[in-house]
Amino acid sequence: MPAHAWKLKTRTLEWQERPLVMGVLNVTPDSFSDGGRYLDPEAALDHALELEAEGADILDLGGESTRPGAASISAELELARILPVLRRLQGRLKIPLSVDTWKAPVAAAALEEGAEIVNDISAGRWDPLLWAAVAQYRAGYVLMHALDQPATMQDAPHYADVTSEIVDFLGKFLARAEENGLALESIVCDPGFGFGKTLCHNLTLLRDLEAFRVLRRPLLVGLSRKSFLKLIGGLGPLEITNELAHMWAAARGAAIWRVHDVPAALRAARLAGAFRRGAD
Repeated sequence: MPAHAWKLKTRTLEWQERPLVMGVLNVTPDSFSDGGRYLDPEAALDHALELEAEGADILDLGGESTRPGAASISAELELARILPVLRRLQGRLKIPLSVDTWKAPVAAAALEEGAEIVNDISAGRWDPLLWAAVAQYRAGYVLMHALDQPATMQDAPHYADVTSEIVDFLGKFLARAEENGLALESIVCDPGFGFGKTLCHNLTLLRDLEAFRVLRRPLLVGLSRKSFLKLIGGLGPLEITNELAHMWAAARGAAIWRVHDVPAALRAARLAGAFRRGAD
């Protein structure tokens, strides 16, 4: 399978020059970027179709906020938020649908309703049944590093060597996921920007992204509207700061960008593709 290929439940995504753009749809009251805007299932449906029309390659649906300090919610509440949206999207959405969850019951229900990917911030650590659900449906899987759960992850995070520790973490959990029935070609890795990292940690990871090539899996980055980019570039030019960070990441191997602003990201991704074609 090509290096930039990702096996999902019913299809395989393959791409060459430009990074893929994963558009974010949060159906939560308290997400840091768009909390509360799409709680109504019809509003969420409209926005999902808008993200697809804007050029998103993947849609990532989330029913639980994972912003720093956020408390976890029950699987029942999470499902109550996402299932009405999933059911409205059936037969309407042409791009693959990802569900942003670490809970096995939520993942299984979403995969049953048409989702193709589980985007898991926990790397399978917080629900021992999650990997079995992903394996049962042969779904795509995002394996992400988070230092701890969102409620406590920013409480004085510390690493001796942030890059080597996270590369080792992802390598170890890649092997464990495969041992638990997930196909290696179904997994992409995410270093987890902002999930238990300081400004310095995030910048070091950005600088060292090429170190993650050793994992031999596509790399997903979630840089969109992260607080460390706001600290550096300010709130005014945040779109420019975001896309500069995306371009930097693409030049160092990031194959998928998880974003809130699909049109801006798609323009930058096409530019990154043009640069890559020129280099080749």
